[in-house]
Amino acid sequence: MRLASWRWGGHHHIGIISADGRDATPLGLAEAGEGVLPLMRRLVDAEPLPAATGARLSVQAIELAAPMPRPPRGLFCVGRNYHAHASELATTVFRDSLPREHTWPIVFTKFAECVIGPHDGVRLPGAAVSSQIDYEAELAVVIGRGGRDITRARAMDHVFGYCVLNDVTARDVQVRHQQWDLGKSFDTFCPMGPWITTADELDGRDTRVRCWVTPAGGEPELRQDGYTKDLIFDIPTLIETCSRGITLHTGDIIATGTPAGVGMGFKPPRWLGAGDMVRIQIDGLGAIENRFE
Repeated sequence: MRLASWRWGGHHHIGIISADGRDATPLGLAEAGEGVLPLMRRLVDAEPLPAATGARLSVQAIELAAPMPRPPRGLFCVGRNYHAHASELATTVFRDSLPREHTWPIVFTKFAECVIGPHDGVRLPGAAVSSQIDYEAELAVVIGRGGRDITRARAMDHVFGYCVLNDVTARDVQVRHQQWDLGKSFDTFCPMGPWITTADELDGRDTRVRCWVTPAGGEPELRQDGYTKDLIFDIPTLIETCSRGITLHTGDIIATGTPAGVGMGFKPPRWLGAGDMVRIQIDGLGAIENRFE
């Protein structure tokens, strides 16, 4: 099942996207401004979904929004979680802060307010704020049934589904403050979507993550191409880690890290500029594509 949030006819709607990704069926709920979270809660509680409120619409006719415009508690994000990406960072300004051994995941947060839709524009800050804007293609895990101190063996029971996420980053700000929250949380720095695909349709532990960058006036360039089976810390481990002493709730999101090929890893670095397009596609989930402006 694919749960989506969209704008059409001057109103917010939530509902179901067809298996082929072509049609959207609106469902009747008053809390459409929360995105699909009310639908998720009903499914987690084994309650029936509300009835359709209208005829199917073509996905081409609607404006897809982020499945959850404001995740309830922000996002749990994981750093340096692909071996090849960790290796490329060893040649950057992060080389001195890299752990010698991968014993524990690196976890940081992004503010909920930076989430935007799968085709919305990303706003570049002025050069006086940051001039080193980077992309990070990521698989996002959406928690269904909550819990605390979840064991790795039972972790997948708590996964509701998955979506595509771009962990946009201001690298100079990230380095300047020696922690990551500020450089990761500029307004519009978290495109997400195009919908949430439930875990019964996809095994996020074995799918492909790709990212293309189209420079302004140029042709698409495949920059990132990785498989989630190559995660240093797999999805069950991440859920176990994030729930240690912390209760996870329905709608919590864990961004699992990015493959090699970020702009910072090039020599010289290839930062994003006005007019650039970034497309991220994950097999089984669809794609998001955002212009930087």
